[in-house]
Amino acid sequence: MTPIELQRIKWFKDISKDDIGKVGGKGLNLGLMYNAKLPVPPGFCITAQTYREFIVKTGIVNDIQRILKGLNVEDTKDLQERANQIQKLIVKTSVTDEIKHEILEAYSALNTETLFAKGKDIFVAVRSSATAEDLPSASFAGQQATFLNVKGQDQLIKAVRMCWASLFTARAVYYRVKNNFDHMKVLISVVVQKMVNSEKAGIMFSINPATNIRNEIVVEAVHGLGETAVSGEINPDIYIVNKDEMRIKSRLLKMQKWGLFRGADGSNIKQLIPENIDKRQVLDDNEIMQLAKYSKQLEEHYGKPQDSEWAIEDHEVYIVQTRPVTTLHERKVNEEVEGDAVVKGQTASSGVASGPVKIVFSMDDLNKVNSGDILVTPMTNPDMVVAMKKAAAIITDEGGITSHAAIISREMQIPCIVGTENATKVLSDGVVVTVDATHGKVIFGRSIIEKEKREIKQKLPTKTQLKLIMDIPELAEEAAKTGADGIGLFRLEMLIAENGIHPAEYIRQNKDDEYTDLLVMRLKNVGDAFKGKPIWIRTSDIRTDEYRGLNGGDKEPHETDPMIGWHGIRRGLDEPRILKAELNAIKKLHEKGYKNFGVMIPFVIRSEEVRKAKEIFRSLGVEPVKDIPFGVMIETPASCWVIEEICKEGVSFVSFGTNDLTQLTLGIDRNNEKIANLFDEMHPAVLGEIMGVVRMCRQYNIETSICGQAGGRPEMAKFLVGIGIGSLSVNRDVIYKISEVVKQAEESMIQ
Repeated sequence: MTPIELQRIKWFKDISKDDIGKVGGKGLNLGLMYNAKLPVPPGFCITAQTYREFIVKTGIVNDIQRILKGLNVEDTKDLQERANQIQKLIVKTSVTDEIKHEILEAYSALNTETLFAKGKDIFVAVRSSATAEDLPSASFAGQQATFLNVKGQDQLIKAVRMCWASLFTARAVYYRVKNNFDHMKVLISVVVQKMVNSEKAGIMFSINPATNIRNEIVVEAVHGLGETAVSGEINPDIYIVNKDEMRIKSRLLKMQKWGLFRGADGSNIKQLIPENIDKRQVLDDNEIMQLAKYSKQLEEHYGKPQDSEWAIEDHEVYIVQTRPVTTLHERKVNEEVEGDAVVKGQTASSGVASGPVKIVFSMDDLNKVNSGDILVTPMTNPDMVVAMKKAAAIITDEGGITSHAAIISREMQIPCIVGTENATKVLSDGVVVTVDATHGKVIFGRSIIEKEKREIKQKLPTKTQLKLIMDIPELAEEAAKTGADGIGLFRLEMLIAENGIHPAEYIRQNKDDEYTDLLVMRLKNVGDAFKGKPIWIRTSDIRTDEYRGLNGGDKEPHETDPMIGWHGIRRGLDEPRILKAELNAIKKLHEKGYKNFGVMIPFVIRSEEVRKAKEIFRSLGVEPVKDIPFGVMIETPASCWVIEEICKEGVSFVSFGTNDLTQLTLGIDRNNEKIANLFDEMHPAVLGEIMGVVRMCRQYNIETSICGQAGGRPEMAKFLVGIGIGSLSVNRDVIYKISEVVKQAEESMIQ
């Protein structure tokens, strides 16, 4: 018998609230649900102390320490090489006989659970589970390794070693060093859990996430595996249950045609659903009510509304995951928009918005979506988020209220209707429609009904400044209510698009002053809303494949790769009258008393570009930096390498544009869905570039900031605070959440 302090295996049934140091957060949550008599698939945890025993008894603890000795985590290449060396060491090191015996004994014991024949290998999920006791703030440590459909003793032991190895990803090593955690004191548990081979699966909410009606439970169901419901590939059945009376209020059935099912080798197989089955409810009423009961029980157990995933195998219901609902907002429910519905669907995110339709069938269509458009697509995917943020509303043919489009639209508080089945066929580009998402309908024409008002949360006070990213002046007054410390990025492109004339066309018609006056008129609204707070305006960065629909846009050249083509400051210097007109707008705003405006130039690769841009500013009678704050966007690896020359040239501030910086550093087209999973702003190479720039700017007393989307990621925010960045700019919808992260990070540094 293993002594209690060296307990290697902890079955879910034996886990208590005090075991987080043994089984980690994920293992603890599964154990608590299991012991609350919720139908969690059976499983066990390989304790964190077992990992410690493994590295000590095999002697590799000394090798790990030797490999880490003298490591400079700012040397990205060296960090990656050493991290890979440690991971390979752990994966190839044989587990001791004692540990292996207990793991395989527990694996064999799973065969005695209901539904299994004794002695037969089963499919399991193997997941790492960080021990919060040892790593209190570190979900950031990269310990999220998960291996599904693992079968057989050899594969199980290999998966366990790979989970242990995930403790030494480059990112995990980097953060432990930066947060002063001892590598040898940080442990990791591994969860081994029976995989559910579902015939039916889906998601359920203990609150209606589309309407926030608290006494409604929403259950979505598909045939086969639940991935198709989460991704939005299939329109699920939707059942709504009255939570108080525990009765089914409504059933919305969808023809699904096909589903994903697990094959004998563990791979997913696409199978057609027979028409006679597809016409019926995926779930019978008893199954609906059973799931609703569990959803209510989960909410009561955790004390807050829950978003849960479920699966059914051989008529047995399993809860495979649960998390708090994170998209609750106070909403004012408007009256229904009058008019006949041309398209109907499910409310994913309530609200009303009007605008021109833009149909998106592929990634190539994303560039035609401008601010205020109605994005219409068969279904969304993560690469569409940039376009989704511009949209006034979103409509999809497919997907349910837990699909990607639904979740993202609720996070961004954009009206959204999903599962219409025919929106891309009925609607066409340019047609103006009103989306009454609250009532699940679309009408032709523009409605005067106001959008629903959402609660505006003010950011928490932090030492690190928190600013906003903005495009639309009309939203400035509402945005200022967040208490933001200013605007770290205001993009001119939306103003240009709304006006309908390409900047180059103004110049061709010798209307430079008219272009300047347009910018002054629109930007004054922003200055009024953010009086006394910095507002950084980025000069135009229009790629040649964008905005061809504008007057004069048809004269734009055709490039093989516009993303790295003729745009940003390189075009501004080639067509200096455009740049001069934009700089003149900032000068005129200062002359009108708006002294808080600054300007920054995009896509810099040489200090000479900074010097020439400053010369154009001087031609207007302005001394950049001295008279008006003047900065540069750090979006290219080149700008990181020549940062000292840029500092010597003289700038007021630099601001990281992490989308382009990541794309160019990693050599990844962020719009390519085939490699989207490789796009990672937290890659050590990107972090190393950011860190080097911040360090150099500190030497020259130059302010550093970030205005890329990565600034809204909690793990990036923690990193930036840790290296002493001056400010973060984020979208309005996440400023409160990020202020919590920043405040916590600042307080932990003081301690």
